[in-house]
Amino acid sequence: MRAGPLNQRIALQYRAAGVDAAGQPTGAWTELAAVWANIALGSGLESVKADRETSVVRASIRIRWRTDVTAAMRVVHGATVYEVMAVKPDMARREYVDLVCEVVK
Repeated sequence: MRAGPLNQRIALQYRAAGVDAAGQPTGAWTELAAVWANIALGSGLESVKADRETSVVRASIRIRWRTDVTAAMRVVHGATVYEVMAVKPDMARREYVDLVCEVVK
């Protein structure tokens, strides 16, 4: 894969298993890796959730081939946080992985 299209630095994060002093799960986000990516914002739509209108922005994020990315992770790019909805690996050539994401904040 050419490096040219991968022009955005992102952080892949996962929820760490751990407990606080009271024995409650912390659920803190921990960085798995900082990688180069290509972020393509897709569709945006509005929906009603909890009797409020909210906007949903979807994005496709392409990174180099990895086998440790799951749909339970998130992507952070600057101040924008993306929730990974699906992981679509390129099984034929094993060059890249596409992450189907939604903007959280």
